[in-house]
Amino acid sequence: MIIQSFAPIAAPDAEILILGSMPGIASLEANQYYAHPRNAFWRIMGELFGAGIELPYAERQDILKSRRIAVWDVLQFCQRVGSLDSNIKDEVPNDFARFFAEHPGIRRIGLNGGKAAKTFYKYAQAALPSAAVAVTLPSTSPAYAAKNFEQKCAEWRAALIE
Repeated sequence: MIIQSFAPIAAPDAEILILGSMPGIASLEANQYYAHPRNAFWRIMGELFGAGIELPYAERQDILKSRRIAVWDVLQFCQRVGSLDSNIKDEVPNDFARFFAEHPGIRRIGLNGGKAAKTFYKYAQAALPSAAVAVTLPSTSPAYAAKNFEQKCAEWRAALIE
């Protein structure tokens, strides 16, 4: 099944870009980033920036944009059955040269999990602004259970705001 990612959540003055690989089934059905109820992304965004899951989706997006945080995916299209990154095939990356040109203030890139990191470095590293630093973060997916919420949150905090 061919699936497509969403448009980015991003204001022109964004300084931090958080990248996933490709939305899972729950997100695609809800037309929202990180919609799976057990995904820790919005819980972490609540802890770090006040954009928690208890708020309406539009308000969470507005909070992130006001904090100069953008959210997107590395891939624009792919084939995948289910939600697991390991099932992704026939990857087509997003246009990072254009994104970075339109968001010249990006200085930090948080890669949400191993697949996001692997595909970012494969397809987008050449477009990375010279002043930007990319860091691989523990996946917020419920499928990644090697670290608990507190550990994930601490690593995200260190990479994005400290």
